[in-house]
Amino acid sequence: MNTLAKWNPLNEINEMQSRLSGFFGKPLGNNDEGRFALADWSPLVDVFEDEKEYVIKAELPEIKKEDVQVRIENGMLTISGDRHFEKEEKGKKYHRVERAYGSFERSFMLPDACKADEMSAKYKDGMLTLHIPKSKESTPQAIDVKID
Repeated sequence: MNTLAKWNPLNEINEMQSRLSGFFGKPLGNNDEGRFALADWSPLVDVFEDEKEYVIKAELPEIKKEDVQVRIENGMLTISGDRHFEKEEKGKKYHRVERAYGSFERSFMLPDACKADEMSAKYKDGMLTLHIPKSKESTPQAIDVKID
């Protein structure tokens, strides 16, 4: 006996999207292929400024200070490092691993009006804070212009 299957175009779109995302190396959706794979990750970052400096704060939970590198090259600030997966211990059976592990890298183009050579960095409780002083030229100044 033949049975008819109801055609749902949305299922085909979802399947095509899953295939395409798998082609680019990132499984999408609820397909079983990528559900337990370790995801690529990059730390969350806040970037702000005040009148004296630029500040970059990066969340680096469970990463040792020794596993973080900060470098500036050709006006590009790069924060990189590695978060290591816990080594398996006898008696532990992982049912789900949602946190991402592995290496990461974040890069930011620095403005010309900063003193990159005077940058300072602090690392405490998984938070990396970078302070980049502004140069004197970048401080906004009010200029009164006389109108004739």
